[in-house]
Amino acid sequence: MSRARTLACPASLKGALSARKAAAALAQGLREWSDVDVLPVADGGEGTLDILQPVLRAEWRQAKVHDAFGRPRLARWLQLPTGEAAVEAAEAIPLDPQRLDPLAASSRGLGELLSAVGRPTHLHVGLGGTANVDAGAGLLEVLDELPAPTSVACDVDVPLADAVRLFAAQKGATRAQLPELEQRLAPLAAYAELPGAGAAGGLGAALASLGAELVPGARLVLDLLGLDPAAYDLVVTGEGTVDATTARGKAPGEVARRCREAGVRCVVFGGRVTEPLSGVETVALSGDPARSARDLVELGRRLARQ
Repeated sequence: MSRARTLACPASLKGALSARKAAAALAQGLREWSDVDVLPVADGGEGTLDILQPVLRAEWRQAKVHDAFGRPRLARWLQLPTGEAAVEAAEAIPLDPQRLDPLAASSRGLGELLSAVGRPTHLHVGLGGTANVDAGAGLLEVLDELPAPTSVACDVDVPLADAVRLFAAQKGATRAQLPELEQRLAPLAAYAELPGAGAAGGLGAALASLGAELVPGARLVLDLLGLDPAAYDLVVTGEGTVDATTARGKAPGEVARRCREAGVRCVVFGGRVTEPLSGVETVALSGDPARSARDLVELGRRLARQ
């Protein structure tokens, strides 16, 4: 009897495991009973460049910028053989669990990074995993135009109107701070309902105001990676927290969607699960970041018995 074919394609577990390390742990457990392919995924947020660089055969570049709180930082970006460039917002202004202060966090560093790429033939910007909730005000202080035609890969499809309600608490906002953060969205009210405008604390709206095209980040990244679940008996994906946003543009949600269309069994894991995905199996891990790798090895083994 031939062994099952499985695909380990998780996104990162923020603060615990990169997508590559999560895929390796899953594969260790799955390999005990199946033939495994490994394909870590991303959606435009933190770690997207690491996932894309080998596929695109791009060269790493660095730029001196400031993080969300004005501290000097080296941010990486990719120079593609085609003359295009790829930038990740989280390289410049990442969410830092040691300092959660959305009132003080600025997107200015992303503007500095975009200014440093020169004049590429096309610019790809990945949004997600940032500390700011400033609707791009800091970025717009630095940039009044984009350096090239620009596609923005949004890690979620939420409009600007929902940015504070859905994401401000993750970045440290208290309930008392929400009205002030909501007020920051007002200058970009013309983009209030645009899908993706609320990504990365409203950076989607700011970039759209400069003429960028907002696109679903996970769909773009998975197309570049060539993900086709039809070749597998089981696909396992997941992320640190599975919640209402997972199905709204996050990479595991897009993997699950493609599996449903292909009629392939899909298991989605989360370090925490607050809202299971519809139509696929959703599994909660222990919730202990220190156990994440062990949890994924055990999950891979356990799926042999299901």
